[in-house]
Amino acid sequence: MAEYRNSESYAGPTAYEAFRSIEKEEKKNKGFMPVVYICSPYAGDIESNTAAARRYCRFAVDKGAVPLAVHLLFPQFISEETERDLALHMGGIILTRCRELWCFGGRISDGMKGEIEAACRRGMPVRYFTEDMEEIEK
Repeated sequence: MAEYRNSESYAGPTAYEAFRSIEKEEKKNKGFMPVVYICSPYAGDIESNTAAARRYCRFAVDKGAVPLAVHLLFPQFISEETERDLALHMGGIILTRCRELWCFGGRISDGMKGEIEAACRRGMPVRYFTEDMEEIEK
């Protein structure tokens, strides 16, 4: 709690207000979790890639983030074969609402490459992880 008087009992309204602002901001942001875009392969071995994306999302939650993996969401109502462009467009819109892009795995697909390029154009941080979820520098 911010004290209005300093250790020598002098009034310190400037410091008091500064600390009160910090306390209010901390209370407001308590429980803050950044939204991160999960970028990993989907096409090819869809069953295995979907299971991996679920693990990556759980990893993000364990790291204190809210994961968004459009390749787990969109296939429930969008056809990969006939509506891929629509899915990529909608994924790009969702990407703009995220704080960071987290890229997983050793292979970067064409779709992932487009997502990474879009994030870079926006100045968004891109973090790279192995399939075992170990962060690597790129």
